[in-house]
Amino acid sequence: MTATTADLKITWEKLPDGFILDEEPVENIDQPLLAAALREILEIAGLIVTGILVAPNMGICATVDSKLVIKAPDWFYARNVQPLSSQEIRRSYTPNLEGEVPAIVMEFLSATANDEYSIKPTYPPGKWFFYEQVLRVPIYALFEPAAGVLEVYQLNSSGRYQVQQPDLNGRYWIEGVGLFLGVWQGTKAERTGYWLRWWDESGEMLLWGAEMVERERQQRDIAQHQAEQERERSERLAAQLRAAGIEPEA
Repeated sequence: MTATTADLKITWEKLPDGFILDEEPVENIDQPLLAAALREILEIAGLIVTGILVAPNMGICATVDSKLVIKAPDWFYARNVQPLSSQEIRRSYTPNLEGEVPAIVMEFLSATANDEYSIKPTYPPGKWFFYEQVLRVPIYALFEPAAGVLEVYQLNSSGRYQVQQPDLNGRYWIEGVGLFLGVWQGTKAERTGYWLRWWDESGEMLLWGAEMVERERQQRDIAQHQAEQERERSERLAAQLRAAGIEPEA
């Protein structure tokens, strides 16, 4: 499949079988934890179904002016993705050939220099340019975990990213996912700090597995406490009746 954007000739071709992907290590432990936490919430909520691809640090491919470009966002979400055969392992993703352009791509910013804001158009293009001008991803989110700062940009009618303002709760509606995205501070596993989380349309925060287990435990404890209080009340009432010479009914 081929498309022309301004002076660019963009071709959507599957990654060659023998192509060797760069195996760059993640910069810190935060990145995989943040990515896994975002996926876990969606999975537990039953929102990762057939045709949905949620992937961290997976290469997204496009051929620009006959040159293969691969960018691996820290996290992305795509819909209507064609399933692979049982013998295949997904190594990369080519939009418009294997499924829709991702509804959202995310980058987790670190202290080191990076090209998340790069609009460099020449080969290899910067990430901002690639997501905006080549892929045309509707929403681009950049998150700085250390400070808990989330920036969300949406593709406007001119085909440019425009910064979005959060709602009164500090969250952003992500149309392609059908959920609000926002920042939450707390502890999960071995990490304490700022996290990205999902909220539904009613404003209810979607829970991680450990939180659901803890909530169920608390609900059981409350139910047991209420049952104990009811038993004690019944015993007090029975004692009062007996003191008055009335045998309570069994």
